[in-house]
Amino acid sequence: MTASLRIRRRNSTRLAVLSIAAAAALPLAACGSESDAGPSGQNGAQAPEATLTEPVATTYDGGILVLDGKTLDVVEDIPLAGFNRLNPAGDDRHVLVSTSTGFRVLDAGAPALTELEFAAAKPGHVVRHAGKTVLFADGTGEITVFDPDSLGSELPPTEVHRTPEAHHGVAVELDGGQLVTTLGNEDERPGIVVLDEDGNEIARNEDCPGVHGEATAAGEAVVIGCETGVLIYKNGKITKVSSPDEYGRIGNQAGSESSPITLGDYKTDKDAELERPTRISLINTETGTLDLVDIGTSYTFRSLGRGPGGEALVLGTDGHIHVIDPVRATVTKTIPVIGEWQEPLEWQEARPALFVRGATAYVTDPDNNEISAVDLDEGTKTTTAKLPAAPNEISGPLA
Repeated sequence: MTASLRIRRRNSTRLAVLSIAAAAALPLAACGSESDAGPSGQNGAQAPEATLTEPVATTYDGGILVLDGKTLDVVEDIPLAGFNRLNPAGDDRHVLVSTSTGFRVLDAGAPALTELEFAAAKPGHVVRHAGKTVLFADGTGEITVFDPDSLGSELPPTEVHRTPEAHHGVAVELDGGQLVTTLGNEDERPGIVVLDEDGNEIARNEDCPGVHGEATAAGEAVVIGCETGVLIYKNGKITKVSSPDEYGRIGNQAGSESSPITLGDYKTDKDAELERPTRISLINTETGTLDLVDIGTSYTFRSLGRGPGGEALVLGTDGHIHVIDPVRATVTKTIPVIGEWQEPLEWQEARPALFVRGATAYVTDPDNNEISAVDLDEGTKTTTAKLPAAPNEISGPLA
């Protein structure tokens, strides 16, 4: 069956109509635009000069704190109601704040919460790769792609795609323009599809129940999590790597461009109200193999990170950062940071979280209203600061 894919780019009156051959339904309908949903804040005003060069942002119940990443001093307290999530925007000064109406731009370098917003129904995953940032709107299945270096006083030009049905999904654009995205609806999420730079489907795999999350490894290998393992997309081919357990869910991952191995969580109890796993997964995108490592303590979805050399980092409920050699699949050292803690039942509730930038790891401690910085090269905690409220999510510019 054939169908047409329409692509419209900003500052262009040309409309390209492409033909897509698909075995089943149209994998993606797409239209690039300058954000037709009505972005706010495009008033032409000059962006303020950056006053912070290494900012860190953390949410609390009622707002966002912007900190100096070196001293951990609070530089700005920004009131913002609701449960808000944070993601690096992809440049050296901005953070995207997921609100009830879309992805709002926080200028962490200023610092100030701007009026700029990528409108989105149920804003979900934010992915940064190959100089592009990709936003996924769970409420519509809409995928928005932009160059983060173009963020400023106005929203940058965007390319917008849409999946056939809305679902909790994720997408990543590769260096050559290929787009990897999930398939699903409100009832099931069975797999992924890959489009070339012209929107033509070049690969598909629907052997990935409960598809969730992504990570990109060295060589532009994309790993997508499943309830039965992972899918690896590399060099035009999708490979399934199965879990050793019948139900072995990998839903959250952390990748490194300096390592072919991604770090993932690992859960085996499908019926648990809240499983507290102690094993993590290591997915080798070169060999197509999966290793499990028991770190001896539980962790959460906000516990995963990667170090400057590609080492895998896991913040355990024992209060330590567990440093794992992904090649040898062994814990090489642990770094004590905070006291013991327990994961709350509700995923929105505050719990310690890990954010890594370069050789510095930041760890929040909501029980004590604190944040700490850790020198990963030295393996020591360097700074701890009190905060005016319990921190929840933490992020910052990565470039």
